[in-house]
Amino acid sequence: MQKQQAGFALILLLGAGGALADECAFQVTGGDAIRFDQRTLEVPGSCLQVALTFRHVGHSAARVMGHNWVLAKSKDVSAIANAGAAAGLERNYQPTNDPRIIAATKVVGGGESDTVTFSTAELRPGEDYTYFCSSPGHWSVMKGKLVFRAASKEKLAATTSR
Repeated sequence: MQKQQAGFALILLLGAGGALADECAFQVTGGDAIRFDQRTLEVPGSCLQVALTFRHVGHSAARVMGHNWVLAKSKDVSAIANAGAAAGLERNYQPTNDPRIIAATKVVGGGESDTVTFSTAELRPGEDYTYFCSSPGHWSVMKGKLVFRAASKEKLAATTSR
């Protein structure tokens, strides 16, 4: 009986670990209408890394109506987008090695997707972060907010003890 209870407790613990991991994985879609399906992403402070998958649900090819997902501090978006336009599609409309870009996917066309995994070590609760499409002309309407929440002491302890 005790072995069964111990096994059940282990299953619950493993399941809880999976739940924590799931809250650090996001999916965002965008398409030919030049907008993301989500306006805000809330990242728990317990997430040490975030995995974000961007999926283009439209029909147009990347060279016609390509989209990507780029994360930066809100104050840097305009400058990154303008530099990205000059960089061109071959560089995913992103300036090469730009330290202001926190995370970014490649430009994808209709039916395609890309996933980026990034550390939250540099994110700060209360800081203003924007995600946007850096394709020329898209960034002013195809954008959203990323909110990084402070971790509770209990969740932080559970995350770091693994």
